[in-house]
Amino acid sequence: MVTRRTKDEINHMYEAGKLLSQCHKEIFKRIQPGVSTKEIDAFVDEYLKKHGASPEQKGYQGYPFATCASVNDVVCHGFPTNEPLQEGDIVTIDFVVNLNGWLADSAWSYRVGQVGKKAEALLKASEEALYVGIEQAQVGNRIGHIANAIERFATDKGYSVVKDFIGHGIGRQIHESPIVPHFGPVEQGPVLEEGMVITIEPMLNCGAYFVYIGEDGWTARTVDGELSAQYEHTVAITKNGPLILTEQ
Repeated sequence: MVTRRTKDEINHMYEAGKLLSQCHKEIFKRIQPGVSTKEIDAFVDEYLKKHGASPEQKGYQGYPFATCASVNDVVCHGFPTNEPLQEGDIVTIDFVVNLNGWLADSAWSYRVGQVGKKAEALLKASEEALYVGIEQAQVGNRIGHIANAIERFATDKGYSVVKDFIGHGIGRQIHESPIVPHFGPVEQGPVLEEGMVITIEPMLNCGAYFVYIGEDGWTARTVDGELSAQYEHTVAITKNGPLILTEQ
């Protein structure tokens, strides 16, 4: 069942999103060669606690960290490690903020120092794909409008869209209805209604869209070792168009 949120409930999620956005801005200052994703994870955990919030995915279905840290060919759900980031790496930091019981979810892919042309092109296309999808998050459209727009954009740019992981509704729980694929026909999924809140989070690969899960049971990598990038926002459907809750 899809839940439609009141303006007051969306405002609560907006506050969670504001904190999440501020934390991403702090991460941006800290991402550099020599820094480990374990250090970034510890920073996020402490930052949220200082601001009266908590990292919702820590402990979710046994996940042990405050963030997911996905480097280079890791598509998503990468474990933070003590291995220092290297010049030219790309790393996606993904986390969910719980502020007073309301959630916001966002991921951002970061450049570690100067990246190569291939990585730079992937990052730009992945970020643009997110906003192409958000443009379709309009009352009266279907989920399929979002999915189809993202897939067509990515394909035209020469990238594949990961199919194993999708967006979702969000509010009091991390994963709520509806599911939000980033591929497929316009006709799929429910009609978007005012008050729905969803995540849009396409993952684009330089090679094939296929992934495999590592021995830790979480880390998803590209099967061909090619680069992957992801950008994600939490978005409320309003009569005035999509409201991004995690970009402030």
